Amino acid sequence: MRGVAAWQLALFDRTPPRQQFLKWVGNKHRYAAHIAQWIPERYRRYIEPFVGSGAVLAAVAPRCGLAGDSLGPLIEIWTLLKRSPEILLAHYRAIWGEYVSNPKAVYESVRDRYNASPNGLDLLFLCRACYGGVVRFTRGGTMSTPVGPHRAISPDALATRIQAWRERISGTEFVRADFEETMAEAGEGDVVYCDPPYLFSQSILYGSQDFLLQRLWQAIAGCKARGARALVSLDGMKKSGTVATLIEIPGGLFERESMVDCGGSMLRRFQKRGEDMSGERVHDRLLLTW
Repeated sequence: MRGVAAWQLALFDRTPPRQQFLKWVGNKHRYAAHIAQWIPERYRRYIEPFVGSGAVLAAVAPRCGLAGDSLGPLIEIWTLLKRSPEILLAHYRAIWGEYVSNPKAVYESVRDRYNASPNGLDLLFLCRACYGGVVRFTRGGTMSTPVGPHRAISPDALATRIQAWRERISGTEFVRADFEETMAEAGEGDVVYCDPPYLFSQSILYGSQDFLLQRLWQAIAGCKARGARALVSLDGMKKSGTVATLIEIPGGLFERESMVDCGGSMLRRFQKRGEDMSGERVHDRLLLTW
């Protein structure tokens, strides 16, 4: 097990920075504060095995944290944010200087470069400039999202977000790892938040086609047996509460459940592209082992 801190209390008010650092499918930024309020006031270490956009991580802002993801370039972004933010900003500034005069051509050039050699520096720009913030991958692993109609934020705006987010993630170690490997680190007094791919809407994400919920149940059971507390966000209700997503949950694994209003579906906004979004509100299920 990695180094374990003494029992820690929250340093912030359990809300993420006002503005997002990364755009990402399934981004929890708008309701990260609600989820973070379920985290115990006292715990040893915060662990997040599907870090994605890091919204809940930034809301919790742990003094001692461990965050993982299977996408190497994503972990590269978080590691650079923590250790060398000036590298992130300089690369973004160089691309943005060309992008403002020819957005589509520059975006596609950066996307082609990323697909030829995946890296965090290009991925940061792509997630800020892509259509709807939906970082979509083909089954072959290449990013396919077109450029968005909006202008990506300026380097100065990004610099402000870097400063705010870096403070929140400074106590977290970032690792490229499968979720089972990250969750195996959880022990007595730790708290684990899981935000896996939505089973009914996120097959476009990297690795989602291979994700098996049964593996997650087993990993959560292991955390629970070792004295860690776990909570997980899952598909709940879609079509504004008229359709329930049916997921078989093992008996005895969870003690409590809450529904989280997630607003309009980010993925459906991308798919419908300007069409009527009424009736497309979704709700997550938040399951807790204690």
